[in-house]
Amino acid sequence: MAGTTVADGGLVERAFAAAAAELGVEPGSAEHTEHLSYVRATMGESKISVFRHLFGDEDRARRANTAFEKAYGDLVDGGLIAPVPGARETIEELTADGRTVVLTTGFARVTQDAVLDALGWRDLVPLTLCPADAGGRGRPYPDMVLEAFLRTRAAEDVRRVAVVGDTSYDVLSGVRAGAGLVAGVRTGAHGDKEFRAAGATHVLDSVAALPALVLGGR
Repeated sequence: MAGTTVADGGLVERAFAAAAAELGVEPGSAEHTEHLSYVRATMGESKISVFRHLFGDEDRARRANTAFEKAYGDLVDGGLIAPVPGARETIEELTADGRTVVLTTGFARVTQDAVLDALGWRDLVPLTLCPADAGGRGRPYPDMVLEAFLRTRAAEDVRRVAVVGDTSYDVLSGVRAGAGLVAGVRTGAHGDKEFRAAGATHVLDSVAALPALVLGGR
């Protein structure tokens, strides 16, 4: 969602600052710089997994994750997110053509719901997924893609699934799931080099270019 269909203007990094402060990491310190670099490199991954890597033990990771989710939710409630231009229209066009669209995220469910509510997207798609909905493993694991495939029963073959995202982890999760179309979009965290290295079949300027790609061969 964030970076692919939702423009959040770097709120992930702002929320990370709150999480780091909760764990006593001083802004401007070498530790803070190192942690922020890791957060940027792993955009798209389940946030609790990121914090487990950064802070080690489970208690510290969960404290950081709670602070992150609260900070991000407060920023969302403050009106600091918007749809990526053309995102809603893309979803509506694909739905009108009989395609099933699922929105996935590395955020916790409470944060995902806050984003959906802020945008008025609660009824836009039939299914939204966060890592907890797929057994707890987020990207780059294929679990959320496969969960969407199994729950919706919208395709007879996983090769009929298209995965689109703004991070290399989105791409890698789609590749690992066996999706037939795996596209990176240039509206978020990563770029062409990262997408190609992860195995993207396509790179798009934005999600708004997806209908032409998916429906063009009708």
